[in-house]
Amino acid sequence: MSEAKASLSFARISPRKVNVVCELIRGKDVEMATAILEHTPKAASEYLIKLVKSAAANAENNHGMDADKLVVKAAYADAGMTMKRMQPVSKGRGYRINKRTSHITVVVAEKE
Repeated sequence: MSEAKASLSFARISPRKVNVVCELIRGKDVEMATAILEHTPKAASEYLIKLVKSAAANAENNHGMDADKLVVKAAYADAGMTMKRMQPVSKGRGYRINKRTSHITVVVAEKE
């Protein structure tokens, strides 16, 4: 069974926040997944809408799959690099702020 994927590297959002939204669409039809994401008020849903549409387009154009039979086989976010920043606090100290990034991947395949 062939599959198509789309990925986004160094998205400026924590992978923990992305994986919460990924759980909503894993195993769903592509149409249902995009409908769920469009009505989910999370910042990660914007990234995932684009990725699901891109993976579906890759499946249709590059692998010759039927667009109506596509299912989100896998959706996950891995940790990217962390940007370290300093926040000035009292007594001349500095607290570290970790600005995390994600590598997000969406894999689609045809229903069996």
